[in-house]
Amino acid sequence: MPPSTGDIEMNIFPIKEDSLAQGSSYTMREPTYEEAAPPRFLDRIMDGFRRDPTQRITPEDPLDEIHAAEATQLRRPMLHRRSSQSQYYDVRMANLQTAQSHLARKLKGRHLQMIAIGGSIGSGLFVTSGRALQVGGPASLLMAYLFIGCMLYCTVQALGELAVAFPVAGSFSAYSTRFLDPSWGFAMGWNYALQWLVALPLEIIAASITITYWNPDLNKAIFVTIFLIAVVAINLFGIKGYGEAEFIFAIIKVIAVIGFILLGIVLNIGGVPGGGYIGVLYWRQPGAFHNGFKGLCSVFVTSAFAFAGTELVGLAAAETANPRKSLPTAIKQVFWRITLFYIVALFLIGLLVPYDDPRLLIPGSASAAASPFVIAIENAGIEVLPSVMNVVILIAVLSVGNSSVFGSSRTLAALADQKQAPKILSYVDRRGRPLVSIVISSSMGLLAYLADLDEQAAVLDWLVAISGLSSVFTWSSICLSHIRFRRAWAKKGHSLRELAFKSQCGVFGSYLGFLLNMLVLVAQFWVGAWPVDWVAKSSREIAKNFFLQFMAVPVVIIFYVVHRRFARTSFIKLDDMDLDTGRRDFSVPILLTQEAQERRGWPRWKRLYKFLC
Repeated sequence: MPPSTGDIEMNIFPIKEDSLAQGSSYTMREPTYEEAAPPRFLDRIMDGFRRDPTQRITPEDPLDEIHAAEATQLRRPMLHRRSSQSQYYDVRMANLQTAQSHLARKLKGRHLQMIAIGGSIGSGLFVTSGRALQVGGPASLLMAYLFIGCMLYCTVQALGELAVAFPVAGSFSAYSTRFLDPSWGFAMGWNYALQWLVALPLEIIAASITITYWNPDLNKAIFVTIFLIAVVAINLFGIKGYGEAEFIFAIIKVIAVIGFILLGIVLNIGGVPGGGYIGVLYWRQPGAFHNGFKGLCSVFVTSAFAFAGTELVGLAAAETANPRKSLPTAIKQVFWRITLFYIVALFLIGLLVPYDDPRLLIPGSASAAASPFVIAIENAGIEVLPSVMNVVILIAVLSVGNSSVFGSSRTLAALADQKQAPKILSYVDRRGRPLVSIVISSSMGLLAYLADLDEQAAVLDWLVAISGLSSVFTWSSICLSHIRFRRAWAKKGHSLRELAFKSQCGVFGSYLGFLLNMLVLVAQFWVGAWPVDWVAKSSREIAKNFFLQFMAVPVVIIFYVVHRRFARTSFIKLDDMDLDTGRRDFSVPILLTQEAQERRGWPRWKRLYKFLC
């Protein structure tokens, strides 16, 4: 008679073989009480890559399944079939999948704050800003970054409100699916994933080129291998490894930028031996503006790309231990990042480096020698600091490469959860890592071995063009999703007091952010079709420049139209909008009362600090 699996108490112990007899039962057997040997180190590592068998999306309690089915029947379906065909998109299941993601929630508040402050500061600030200075001049540089900073602050505030209420996998692409149109969410998700998939080889190539600052004859392939292994290893440590790495990288970048600001002030007032007072000399000669209004619009586009990655703080919400506490603080840190790192630092760059400096025209946007930060220090005649600044640029570039694997893998996994990508991409192992998506994202880094080829710039330029406007589309979708969410929230009888975190800019900020994003798209079209030096270009060069600058728009439209045609989706109406699945039900009145009691005992400086940070 085989032993019954229902005898739980006895099944936990192994049975001595010599105690078994024909027809014996558990009451006649003597169990052994020896402790099982612990698994070996390699076995534990291999076991971590397996899927956890206890993980499931649907409720484990059968009564919960019955209640969910009854609730679904009481509500009319979101997307009706347009014809007799059976193919249609199930929005409710997509919302449930992203809400019940198996990603590990191990990010702490300090991780999220440093990701928000310096997570995506890389070549966009340290290197590409030199190109923006050369094209538009110091005044255009300052105005454009203020413009984009204002737009992005409104956008991140809207994202914070959505992410605290719905800390779901996929974040903004999932919000587009839920609040706008599933096909638009599909287009946004894939375009955003493509942006980060291409960013990985770009950043690794930039890191290998940075190394050549010290020795131009070095073989870049060696350092491509080293950097690629480092980025992949960090991401294989899971979300905790990514968070700790970004925490360290961000601290280095923060210290470097603050140090440069202090040094820049000293250099400007002539505080170094042999240096005189500079003041606003370079704003008068060669001038504050270059190439007029078109130069300003060109800097708009460049500055928008420099801010790319700020939205990663929302993507990390699905892997945060306590989003209600951590996210609002991290969202507020974006204000200081925009003000301190971009506005103040680039204002000093405009004072210290003239826009006609020939070093700003060094071929290759990844060249650290073309960094205005390095040029400003070299102009002061300080021998050691340029190398120190290049080390910071190297760390910043690798940090963005690390974030690119995180951003693309989580977006791909969320798309698979929503049945907008192959199902295998949603594989999450026992350590909460989207393993297959990480492998796919990391494999794109092999393109970095093009670094030693003469044609690598042309190949990567066209890859970037496919998703070149992804950040602008993503930010626009966040603002529009917030507007739609607020309208549905009010229509269904909810009050703003029920929200655990409210955007400081309100819904007006989302309207403003959406409008400014549209203006960036218009500027991108103009400078793409008629670039600054279009008179000196041939028709072939102008056409190539336009497609490199604007090809992302038809790509997004094709993604949207094809998915809408295949999945037969429709625009989500306010009455059909799902405001319950995945929403964190906080006891908001109790929380607000507790927080008010805590604030009464705070000194004034702490009240001001908590309001701003």
